[in-house]
Amino acid sequence: MANHKSSIKRIRSNAAKRLRNRYQAKTTRTLIKRLRTSTEKSEAEKLYVEVSSMLDKLAKKNVIHKNKASNQKSKLAKVVKKVGTVLAKKSSKKKA
Repeated sequence: MANHKSSIKRIRSNAAKRLRNRYQAKTTRTLIKRLRTSTEKSEAEKLYVEVSSMLDKLAKKNVIHKNKASNQKSKLAKVVKKVGTVLAKKSSKKKA
């Protein structure tokens, strides 16, 4: 156990920050999963704005690396772009 008051306080504050970071990262991962499984274009676009903002905040606080945030936003943008077109192709195949 630490002997100095400052190190004891640092241990407490690190634990609190760790919990907060884990919560925010987990929330972001959950929204990313919801975005990937969304079927409506408008819903996907709305979620994308929220998720990209969360990723930027995590990168700013060094919870995740800035390049990881950028890569995830790029991949999610492709997913959002595909949402409307994939459903249109599937429905046209079923009608034919």
